[in-house]
Amino acid sequence: AVLSLEKMITASGGKIFAANGEKADFQTTLKKCKEVGGSIATPRNPGENDAILYFVKKFNAYAYLGIKESLIPSNFQFLDGTQLSYTNWHLSEPSGKGEEACVEMYTDGTWNDKKCNQNRLIVCQF
Repeated sequence: AVLSLEKMITASGGKIFAANGEKADFQTTLKKCKEVGGSIATPRNPGENDAILYFVKKFNAYAYLGIKESLIPSNFQFLDGTQLSYTNWHLSEPSGKGEEACVEMYTDGTWNDKKCNQNRLIVCQF
């Protein structure tokens, strides 16, 4: 079991992140992470962002993050409704102006607002 998890887990500041290469839309990602006792990966500092980026690069696939647009367009927050204390937006993002409620991580670690129905890498945190 340990071997099969090799390169599937990264840790940062007491948080553990995991991925196995599977992809899904935002709602399914939430569900799948919950099913395994975790939640969708949510970077709250550069170290955690790097831990998630490891998988994005390893599987060469963008990943949804645990961040959503609030009722105010272009205002993003954590899923629990708290304001973002750390951000890593790509240049000129977020740009969706209410049309793109979810957030994905690019292969350079920066963030982009995106529609929630895309197939993205599932990264969970524990």
